Amino acid sequence: MSQTLIISDTLYSQLQTTTRTRGLDSIEELLRQLVEMWQSRVGDLRHRQEVGHRIDVLRERLYTKYGEMSDSVELIRVDRER
Repeated sequence: MSQTLIISDTLYSQLQTTTRTRGLDSIEELLRQLVEMWQSRVGDLRHRQEVGHRIDVLRERLYTKYGEMSDSVELIRVDRER
């Protein structure tokens, strides 16, 4: 399937410059690479959000089971000084 995208002359000029700078053969190749990079970043963001959610669930589960845990920084400092 083929689509036509209307962009400003300024943007087209910038795309041409970037295409040449990257040593690519066409603007289409540049756009393909940019879309692939964007999709990868969206996937990475989703993954990070899922991991963050799992951390929150674990933290809540630990809090429910053990209550609030004290900060261990001072204990680590004392242990290092021995």
